[in-house]
Amino acid sequence: MKIEVYSPTIRRKEMDAVLTAMVEDKIGPGEQTRLLVQVAKEHIGFDFCLALRSPAIALGFALKALNLEDGQGVLISALSPQYYIRVIEDLRLKPVFCDVLPSQAVIGRETIEAVLHGGDQKAVPRCIVLRHTLGFSPDTAGIAALGLPVIEDCSQSYGTPLSEEKAEASAVFAILGLEERDMLTAGGGALLYAANRRNASALRNLGEIPPEYCLADMNAAMAVIQFKEASRNLEKRKEIAQVYTQSSLRTRHKRFITQGEYNNYAFPLILETGLKDVKAYAKRKEIVVESAFENSIADIGEALPAFYPESYSLSLRTVLFPIYPRLGTAEIERVSKLIMTLP
Repeated sequence: MKIEVYSPTIRRKEMDAVLTAMVEDKIGPGEQTRLLVQVAKEHIGFDFCLALRSPAIALGFALKALNLEDGQGVLISALSPQYYIRVIEDLRLKPVFCDVLPSQAVIGRETIEAVLHGGDQKAVPRCIVLRHTLGFSPDTAGIAALGLPVIEDCSQSYGTPLSEEKAEASAVFAILGLEERDMLTAGGGALLYAANRRNASALRNLGEIPPEYCLADMNAAMAVIQFKEASRNLEKRKEIAQVYTQSSLRTRHKRFITQGEYNNYAFPLILETGLKDVKAYAKRKEIVVESAFENSIADIGEALPAFYPESYSLSLRTVLFPIYPRLGTAEIERVSKLIMTLP
């Protein structure tokens, strides 16, 4: 039986919660959405939160709350998803691309400074959207010290332990996506929140949000269970990653450089061989693998390789292997053997 590269962790509890919301004929924004915000606050800690229907809507609201002027720049990683560009340009702002750190999936203070002092961008950056790509956490404190407001996208990094320095970092807003491939899923949606009262007031100043922008109860009911089951799922991911890591040490392929602990959102390898050969080999073993940055800004050619060499190289050479809590012992062994015998 084929092992897919990705599968959301939906168990009976999530199904029952969604069914209950449907039976009660309350599938639009309502009581479950308010409960989700309360549960999320207990797990994350924030002053104010908006539960919205998509990460794209959340990013748009966050940028609006910063009161940027037309034509100003928004600095983003060249490995960001395509929708970042659409949201930024729809607000009449300019995307400013930034390369990632060597052998890392995230931008850093030094790569941002290179952009700020490079002078070859179409717009001067006035804020930073800091994506925790593949669940890897960047140096938020160091980046925030540059003086630009930071919006963190933590959609793939939920569950990553935070250091005291990280916890005190002054990101203005944070986005926690709840899409199918985010760390927590509600089948769609996002939480946009501010940790302190001063920044929370900027979100409140957006005014009353129309219900068409708000997360529906049916999705919120699933997300509530996802928060409650997160510790269990994180532990299972950690166990699988330990097995895969031992196999990867017997290959010539590289792991990403990490800072601190990792939530094991994904198991990526930076290949020394071609991605095409690895995909073909995995297919023969009935295991699906995929490019880690397919359809990213670098992958679609929006960010030119000459200016973003690290991002471009990673987009060509990084592959993801199946790692999710629903994998059985036999399946984990099959994937582990695949990793160990990669061409």
